[in-house]
Amino acid sequence: MLSQKTLLGFLMSFLLTGCSCDPEDLARLAFSGMENLMGEGFIPSEEIRALGKFQGMSVNLSQSTVEDSTQSTIFLKLENGDPAVLNYQTDNLARKCAELYLRDFEKSSDYQIITVQFIQTDPANPENMAMQEYTFDVADF
Repeated sequence: MLSQKTLLGFLMSFLLTGCSCDPEDLARLAFSGMENLMGEGFIPSEEIRALGKFQGMSVNLSQSTVEDSTQSTIFLKLENGDPAVLNYQTDNLARKCAELYLRDFEKSSDYQIITVQFIQTDPANPENMAMQEYTFDVADF
């Protein structure tokens, strides 16, 4: 009988070499697997992307314990948005992005804080970047 590692290796090898699948289909499969693991709505929606015309979006979940108190945070990172949109009331944009994310993420009630980060990088030198960060209590939504 094949071990689980061998079977998984064979399956991955088949999918990557013997399949004429579209790379977008493979990405969708990976994202659906991530959402099954993390909860429905974990991946930020296209609605959020459209608000600021963001080129990149990611989420990190964190839990920290300080003096017998556990604090759980959602970090919503939104990258390289349209400067015209980001230069006008970014606090309202951050609040709207947080609201949409919390509405869609089924496990949002497990977290106390959501931090929205707007990150802009210089296309000529990606090491140059600017970041704006807004933090909200999940209970306020």
